[in-house]
Amino acid sequence: MLPVLLVGSGWVHAAELAVLSAGAIEPGLKAAASAFEQQTGHKVSITFNTAPELKKRMDGNEAFDVVIAPRAAIGEFAGANKLAETRAIVGRVGMGVAVREGAPVPDIASAESLKQSVLAADTLVFNRASTGMYLEGLLKKMDVYAQVEGKTTRYPDGAAVMEHVIQGKGREIGFGAITEILLYRSKGLTFVGPVPEEVQNYTTYAAAPLVMGQQKDAAQAFVSFLAGPVGKPLFVAAGITD
Repeated sequence: MLPVLLVGSGWVHAAELAVLSAGAIEPGLKAAASAFEQQTGHKVSITFNTAPELKKRMDGNEAFDVVIAPRAAIGEFAGANKLAETRAIVGRVGMGVAVREGAPVPDIASAESLKQSVLAADTLVFNRASTGMYLEGLLKKMDVYAQVEGKTTRYPDGAAVMEHVIQGKGREIGFGAITEILLYRSKGLTFVGPVPEEVQNYTTYAAAPLVMGQQKDAAQAFVSFLAGPVGKPLFVAAGITD
C-alpha cells in the first residue's frame, strides 16, 4: 500500500514516478530526484539511456511518467503526441576532453591545437551517441577524419569510453559529455577541459511528462521542480549549465 501524504488541507497518495532520461545529466538528475523525494515523499525511479536508445523506447510506447532528453528529441516526441505541453529546460552540457591520470595532457587551447593533438594521439575514444556523432562531424570539418579513423575506438555510451581511457597505456584521448568525465575524476581520469568554444557543441536537455503517464500531477510537479529554485542549482553544481 502506498504511503499517504498531507498536502494543504487534504490527503493524497505518494506517487512512484518512472523517469526515462539521457545519461549525460545523470549526476544532476540523481541529486535533484533525491531532493524531490525528500520534499514531497514521492519516489523516483530513473532509467538512463543514450539519445538513440531513448527514441527506441519512446517509439516502443514503454510505460514512463517523465522523459528527459535533448531538446530536439523532446520536440519530436511532442510532435507525435507522446508528451504533455508542460516542459522545462534543465540545462545544457558541453563536450570535454579526458586522459588517464598521469598521462601527457594534450593542448586543446584552440581549434588548431586540438587538431594537432588529435593527429598526435595514439587512440581517440568516443561514443556512438550524440557527442560522438558531433565529434565525427567535427573531425571531418577539420579534414583529419580520414587520417585518424583507423585509430578511433567507439562505444555505445560514455561510461565505456571513460573506462577505456582509464585503462589505457599510451596517448589515448577521450571525448565525452563534461558531466560524464567529471564522474570519473576520482577513478583515475583527468579532465583536460572543454573543447575550444569555437568548436564546442552544447546539448540542451528538457523534461516533460508523458501524455499517457499514470501519475500526471506528480509528474508535472517533478518537471517543475527540476527547473525550480531547489532543483536547478543541483544541475549547475554537476556541470549542467544554463
